[in-house]
Amino acid sequence: MRGAFLLGAFLFAASPAAGQAPKPLFASDETIRITIQGPISTLVNNRSSAHRQGTLTVGSETLPVTLSVRGLTRRSTETCRFPPLRVEFAVPPPPGSLFAGQRRLKLVTHCRGEAGFQQKVLLEYAAYRMYRQLTPLSLGIRLAQIDYRQADGRSYVQRLGFFLEDADDAAKRNGLKEIHAPELIPIATLSPRDAARYALFQHMIGNHDWAMRAGPKGDDCCHNSKLVGASGVAPRAVIPIPYDFDFSGLVDAPYATPPDELNIASVRQRVYRGYCIHNREAAAVAAQMRAARPQLVGTLWAIPELDETTRRRAANYLMGFFDQVATDAGVAAMLKRCL
Repeated sequence: MRGAFLLGAFLFAASPAAGQAPKPLFASDETIRITIQGPISTLVNNRSSAHRQGTLTVGSETLPVTLSVRGLTRRSTETCRFPPLRVEFAVPPPPGSLFAGQRRLKLVTHCRGEAGFQQKVLLEYAAYRMYRQLTPLSLGIRLAQIDYRQADGRSYVQRLGFFLEDADDAAKRNGLKEIHAPELIPIATLSPRDAARYALFQHMIGNHDWAMRAGPKGDDCCHNSKLVGASGVAPRAVIPIPYDFDFSGLVDAPYATPPDELNIASVRQRVYRGYCIHNREAAAVAAQMRAARPQLVGTLWAIPELDETTRRRAANYLMGFFDQVATDAGVAAMLKRCL
């Protein structure tokens, strides 16, 4: 009970001004059942940026959509036999639809057909839910049991996947707006508390595939991060929101490799990559995460599709983080490795 109280206090302290209510798709954690019909085999075999016509059916409602392949690593045929998709609604879904208010959605798919890859999808989904436990300044997710069908109605495959909330909607939900920035923003523009939470969460799940203030050369900011705020790129005002956790130690995807510059052998090894300028805030966030351990680890038990072996292995991995931050002295030792 005490941990739940502290987590609630943490959420209240971290919450921005009230914004819009979540749209229907992201207002529940109940798994939905949908059918996506279209030229699925063409999308799987041709990873171009072409848009293909299809439909999305939920319950008795069928919506016209366009489907396209997205992503970087998972888009490659060498990595994934089934690519991640983007679903765009050809016409706005009606007000009573589960998809009301949606225009373009990212769909995280199963990558490969083996049962183990379904567990990887669920672990990545769990990571998003854990971050949502810490702050509403996070992307909404919705798990879906998807029946993929060819254009002629023949079944192609049935697998779990999940939809990701658009960053602009996440910003509006928090009374903020999405920030589009150049490839590099100054450290001083980051909100210290939010940047510290971001870095500690990534450390908890063992993810090093991110940058909260820089994007790929020649591209916009930031790598596997979305930026939100109230007034653009201003001092201490930019809030980074993480996404894409498949390279984390928690998920431990077979294709995941750590960055060369970290000189570690496995993505399961943790290297703290927060900024030293945020160490005071990081120490406070670490104490709050420590108090919230039952809720964070308990997220794994809130996902019934996870098998027991996967769930316990993931819980043990998270406990490595909580052992590290079990005392203030342990937190101080971790923060000495800051950037």
